Amino acid sequence: MITGIIVALSEELSTLKTVPNALWERCMIRGKFIFLTDDIILIYAGAGAENAQKATELAVSKGATKLISWGCAAALSPDLKMGDLVLADSLLNSNGLEIAVNATWHQHVKTVLGSDIVAYKGALFNSNVLISTATEKQAIYAKTGAIALDMESDAIAQVAQHYALPFLAIRAIADPAMMDLPTSVSKALNENGEIEITKIIASLVFNPKEIKHLIQLGQYFQLAKRTLSNVAKKLPDLIDL
Repeated sequence: MITGIIVALSEELSTLKTVPNALWERCMIRGKFIFLTDDIILIYAGAGAENAQKATELAVSKGATKLISWGCAAALSPDLKMGDLVLADSLLNSNGLEIAVNATWHQHVKTVLGSDIVAYKGALFNSNVLISTATEKQAIYAKTGAIALDMESDAIAQVAQHYALPFLAIRAIADPAMMDLPTSVSKALNENGEIEITKIIASLVFNPKEIKHLIQLGQYFQLAKRTLSNVAKKLPDLIDL
């Protein structure tokens, strides 16, 4: 069986480099894929539901029979800390649609991770726009009970459901529930969901006080990446179901 792993951002993609492959350069191009191993196809999708849906369809067309949404997420639950791992048991979107992950695979992954990496179980909420304030995150948490959110997993789950394929979302927390994202971040995002440094600099000219918050966010993101890298070391066992 072939597992398709869909990743939104290049920085998230780098957490899988614990698996050596001579074709990594090709995978750094958005919309391209590589066979990371004989039974893992990896696709750098770009951010957002549309990119995720296209990448997932590509993975299925290349033979994927299981699907993983891999990357970072924002915390909705105040109990989650930076770097915590979320192993979602269901996906929720703003239309009220809920998709359950494959329960057998979910339990297998928790067993493989064991006590080495604590995995938090709960619903993962999909947002079609960047949620940048703590107030917004608190409102979503109160309304849905979802413990974290991202912008891609629901689209991947819908493709998996369409083809009746097992699906998992493996996400690490990069920003806590009580944190407002610096405004310079949302202004600097391009269509790939990546930060354009020139836009960051331009924004900081008018709001230099955000430098401290940007540094803090970068540190949080590194904690999330470290968690994902540790999970990636167990990847062969995680997909061996």
